[in-house]
Amino acid sequence: MSFIHAIILGIVEGLTEFLPISSTGHQILVSSLLHIGQTDFVKSFEIIIQVGAILAVVVLYSTDLWKWEIIKRLAVAFVPTGVIGLVLYKIVKNYLLGNNSIVLWSMFLGGITLILFERWYEKSQKEKLEQSLVEITYQQAFIIGLFQSIAIIPGVSRSAATIVGGLLLGIKRRTIVEFSFLLAVPTMIAASGLDLLHSYKTLESGSLSILLTGFVVAFLVAMAAVKYFIKYVQKHTFTPFGTYRILVAIIFWLFV
Repeated sequence: MSFIHAIILGIVEGLTEFLPISSTGHQILVSSLLHIGQTDFVKSFEIIIQVGAILAVVVLYSTDLWKWEIIKRLAVAFVPTGVIGLVLYKIVKNYLLGNNSIVLWSMFLGGITLILFERWYEKSQKEKLEQSLVEITYQQAFIIGLFQSIAIIPGVSRSAATIVGGLLLGIKRRTIVEFSFLLAVPTMIAASGLDLLHSYKTLESGSLSILLTGFVVAFLVAMAAVKYFIKYVQKHTFTPFGTYRILVAIIFWLFV
């Protein structure tokens, strides 16, 4: 992997981390286009630079992130993913990450799910008129965490899973989007820490500089992407993202 590759993947990560289109899936597919082999370092790179994007949330939502009532809800939501991720870490790292077929099927089926969900959701009118982050119950937080755990499958999209789960529970769209952003902080820090614990031996002085490059680029791009997405969800549904996922999967199947 070169510095150019790190910059490209950092841009991809920053743009896609908080959109319901799977940042991990996009990194795997872009790596395939760039002919970057899925080595242990590359797999670790794809996990760790997500923390760079997550830092954008830490900066933009620093006030909410340190409120005790919100921290407790995030902790409850993190439990399912933490347990499942710890148990299935080796399976995910060795068999799922880098698997283009799994990514494409997840992108395709996830796209169909988003489109069908939005059509049903528009008719159901489940969303509450007003709701703040602290009004999310602990039971709702735990269920959102269960939805997030589905995203250990590359291509599913952590943000899509948590947002859809929250909307199904009747949480206001903007509120669940913000909760999803905040939940990414403990989730991705834990995922990166676990990966470093297992893979630190694969990191050398040269690879560390490449990793840092991707990390910084992901952070800078994500700062702009988060602001855009919050504005977008106030006026639009996720149907365009569902269509995009389907098109990406079909294009890769046919031409790549």
